Amino acid sequence: MAGALVYVMGPSGAGKDSVLGRARAMLSTDLPIVFAHRYITRPADSGGENHVALSRAEFALRRAHGLFAFHWHAHGNDYGIGHEIHAWRRAGLAVVVSGSREHFRTMDGVDKDTVPVLITAPAGRLKERLLKRGREDSAAAAERLRRGLTRDLDVTGAVTIVNDGALDEAAETLIRLLATLRHSPAVRRRA
Repeated sequence: MAGALVYVMGPSGAGKDSVLGRARAMLSTDLPIVFAHRYITRPADSGGENHVALSRAEFALRRAHGLFAFHWHAHGNDYGIGHEIHAWRRAGLAVVVSGSREHFRTMDGVDKDTVPVLITAPAGRLKERLLKRGREDSAAAAERLRRGLTRDLDVTGAVTIVNDGALDEAAETLIRLLATLRHSPAVRRRA
């Protein structure tokens, strides 16, 4: 039996990358959990998440050769999660990915061991964070905010984490969820 896939999503400015990064740093090393990086056609030094920057041509080549478990297009960039996550899950590891709400609605590969997680924040906080990170101009930030607020997530069993207080609080909520995955049959077998 495969390890869980924890598919984290939420509107721009919710602090997904901050929560994931903090949870990763705080996570006990005895938990069989790995965090997948994303491949993005955005420069590595553009601020925000730690990702693998690819040119559009390289992204297209990798997609054509089936190297992505998941891929989608949003905000003028291509995003991908590497096919290696399947091997990690077969090894009994829980895999945490940062995905897209829109992609989650249409993606193949959701199975009974997929745990959807929505990280969100109030509209004012989303706007403040989008402007502060400076990745796009005010018009693009306003469009991201509009998109984020108009796309509801209706997924049965989704865990919602409101990231509106101390970062450690949101990260600890995610860690508590990840700790429950430790008792999956695949993980127990390897312990």
